[in-house]
Amino acid sequence: MAITPVSKSAPVAASNEPATNNTAAMCMVATLFFMWGFVTCLNDILIPHLKAIFDLSYFQVMLVQFAFFTGYFIFALPAGKLVERIGYQRTMVLGLCTMALGALLFIPAASVPAYLFFLAALMIVAAGMTALQVSANPYVSVLGRPETASARLNLTQALNSFGTFVAPYFGAFLILSTTPKSLAEIRQLAPDALQAYRLHEAATVKLPYIVIACTLLALAVAIGLFKLPKIAAIEGGHEADGSKMKLWEQRHLILGVIAIFVYVGAEVSIGSFLVNYFSQPEIGGLSEKAAAVYVSFYWGAAMVGRFIGSALLTKLRTGPVLGTAAIIAALLVTASMLNFGSVAMWTIIAVGLFNSIMFPSIFTLGIAGLGHLTGEGSGLLIAGIVGGAIIPVIQGALADSIGIHHAFILPVLCYVYIMYYGFRGSRPRGTVAA
Repeated sequence: MAITPVSKSAPVAASNEPATNNTAAMCMVATLFFMWGFVTCLNDILIPHLKAIFDLSYFQVMLVQFAFFTGYFIFALPAGKLVERIGYQRTMVLGLCTMALGALLFIPAASVPAYLFFLAALMIVAAGMTALQVSANPYVSVLGRPETASARLNLTQALNSFGTFVAPYFGAFLILSTTPKSLAEIRQLAPDALQAYRLHEAATVKLPYIVIACTLLALAVAIGLFKLPKIAAIEGGHEADGSKMKLWEQRHLILGVIAIFVYVGAEVSIGSFLVNYFSQPEIGGLSEKAAAVYVSFYWGAAMVGRFIGSALLTKLRTGPVLGTAAIIAALLVTASMLNFGSVAMWTIIAVGLFNSIMFPSIFTLGIAGLGHLTGEGSGLLIAGIVGGAIIPVIQGALADSIGIHHAFILPVLCYVYIMYYGFRGSRPRGTVAA
């Protein structure tokens, strides 16, 4: 897969631009990070809503995340080729327009209503979001001095976390604005009454996604008209077969791909189940609307953790910090499984704080020592995001068979692997010649 990240040795035309131009450009591009965080987190609100409307099992409703995160795996390579062909700025604009198209497809999906139509719309949203990730991440990394690249990426990722923080409030207010009928009541409805009920409940997604589509289109126009600094062609492309073999021989990279896979899977699985989890009588007994507000605390903790983690990682080694965070995350999930009420709620929410440093830490450790193969290695790591498609579905099947409370054993196992990667698996056994 090709994501075209940039090494520090890559020529950067943008560095010749005035600093004020670069700052303004970064502020403009940073809005993309907010938007894809916002739209991604809104899936956590869609899941309980669609589950109630279509009377879905946990396994079936987790197809929301499967459809969404599979998009990363399917569209990352075409998006990388698109960047090479039309450039960063046009790829950003096209990504925003594609996301807007997917958002607008929620209107006919709700008018039918049809669950498969919702899944198709989500996959189109994911296609546009993949284009944004492939273009915006490397663009921000080279938009200024190489030695401050990490600070710029941390700042934009914090805005991404802010998007995930505010999305549950937005979704709770507009999507979960009504109290759904109980499962028993739904199953007693006559076919005509059931169809009318589903049409009424599904209609609540129309306004939010119209607003999102309009915002995305406005942002596409703004990005298209903004004079972003040009970036010179970056080093990369196709390596010789021997070089590719060397890439697969990098044990810390391959183990890092698995770590990204299980991390994204664990984070998404927890977030996807929180509304239903907090609605359980023995956990919180909350309405779906009230539970959605608590979901924002989970993602808000991740935002706070990014700032704390960035300070810690300037003084401490990345591997041990990652391993320690994974241990604490596993203990918190376990504590939630072994308890009820407010203890179960707040321990699972606190996991977000320790999730915060995991993705950038795994990514940094995974590409360490790759030299001229850093671009190819980055693409493999991004492919690991597909864990967000697969692990939530597995947890959904577990929730159907052993209950939602005990299904969290799956994220615990994911964090155990990340602990191993932080302390042992991330150690490079050699470097690739630059």
